[in-house]
Amino acid sequence: MIQLKTKDEIEAIHDSGRILSDLLDSLAGFIEAGMSTWEVDRYCHDFIVKRHGKPACLGYMGFPGSACVSVNNEVIHGIPRKSRIISDGDVVKVDLDCNLKGFISDSARTYLIGNVSDEARRLEEVTRQCFFKGLEKAIVGNRIHDISLAVFNHATRAGFGVMRDYCGHGVGFELHEDPNVPNFVNPMEGNPRLRSGLVICIEPMIHLGTARIRTLNDGWTVVTADSKIGAHYEHTVAVTDDGPRILTIND
Repeated sequence: MIQLKTKDEIEAIHDSGRILSDLLDSLAGFIEAGMSTWEVDRYCHDFIVKRHGKPACLGYMGFPGSACVSVNNEVIHGIPRKSRIISDGDVVKVDLDCNLKGFISDSARTYLIGNVSDEARRLEEVTRQCFFKGLEKAIVGNRIHDISLAVFNHATRAGFGVMRDYCGHGVGFELHEDPNVPNFVNPMEGNPRLRSGLVICIEPMIHLGTARIRTLNDGWTVVTADSKIGAHYEHTVAVTDDGPRILTIND
């Protein structure tokens, strides 16, 4: 069931989202080669708690971290580990959720560490562009598939693969709510019309190669089937009568 949010509830989600915005901004100067993904996770946990929030993914369905930290061919849901060391040239995705007084926001970015390849830089740029292409379609009267098609077309025209097994989603009261927001047009998915008060996550997950993925034996970490690099970019967005509003920026 889709749960529309009031203006006050959207403001409360935005308060949560400001924490993630500040945290993700700060990670650009924090993550470096030689650091473990566990250290990134501890930094994220402490940052959220100091701002009086709670890491919403910690313990969610048994997930052991406060952040999903995924490196290179790990696209999403990477479990933070002391043994997973970030190296020069790595592509690091950090996906975060914050629960502030019962209101949940969700955001992710891709970080390029040191001397990354030109194709990795292009992948990160196109993935970020895909989000904004989808955002343009998040207007009252459109449908979910308008967002999906905008993301898919931009990624595939650039020659990249688009994640099909995971997607964006509603958010705000729970970490995952209806509706799903795929990054491709899936005729088997519902295609609800966008209404004012809908809060969703638009989150392109784009690969250098195949769209196919597999999950590692830890039950969480999702990697590309061809071991090529993936990128991830996500914001929490409110559909309003005045147009789409990003809630995970500090405006």
